Amino acid sequence: MKKFTVILFLLIFPINSIAHMGHYNKYNKIEMEIFRNGKLIGYNYYFFERQGEETIITNQFKFSVDLLGTTIFEVESYGEEKYLKDQMISFESKTLQNDKKKFVSLKFNKNNKKFDIKGSSYSGEASTNNVVGNWWNHKILQTNSQISPISGSVKEQIVTFIGKEKIDLYGKTYEVSRFTLKSKDMNIPKDKRLNFDIWFDQKNSRILKVSYSRMGNWEYRLKNFE
Repeated sequence: MKKFTVILFLLIFPINSIAHMGHYNKYNKIEMEIFRNGKLIGYNYYFFERQGEETIITNQFKFSVDLLGTTIFEVESYGEEKYLKDQMISFESKTLQNDKKKFVSLKFNKNNKKFDIKGSSYSGEASTNNVVGNWWNHKILQTNSQISPISGSVKEQIVTFIGKEKIDLYGKTYEVSRFTLKSKDMNIPKDKRLNFDIWFDQKNSRILKVSYSRMGNWEYRLKNFE
């Protein structure tokens, strides 16, 4: 079964498609809405800017959870990824989570071909096989580990193809591939563990929906793109 999963995964995602920024040349903006227990609580926006061979992706997200009229959990974040052709050369983010400041400063080191990371929960090196864990980038389904866009931590992951499905979003029907993305190390505390279901539109290289359960049932849904 494991061999079958790997073979099927490679058929769906050929290796030479990894980190191909050309897949996103047609996008200027991707808008996702954030739901908790079916209620709209926030947004996650990505803006694309191109300057010659450089691509800059700005990420903004904000959500708040209320209980009995009181805000019990609130996050607001701003991040910026820079790519030179297909190579990520930097990532910077600042996040305010319930009045607690978190950050990431990542640079591509040309000498050792690795990422140098300074983050609120991790500082050190990381392989360039890592992807920053943002939902605009389908490479997150093609790698063995990811970097937290909030704190800089590096987590190994296992991606499993579940099957083909049809989903309805905002009055439209899509044929998608469904995956699970989970932490390889199951000894990680549950509140820090990766455990996502992801619905991917392969034809247009878009992640359409992401769901997970943590203090409720959460969904990120692709609403609009330009």
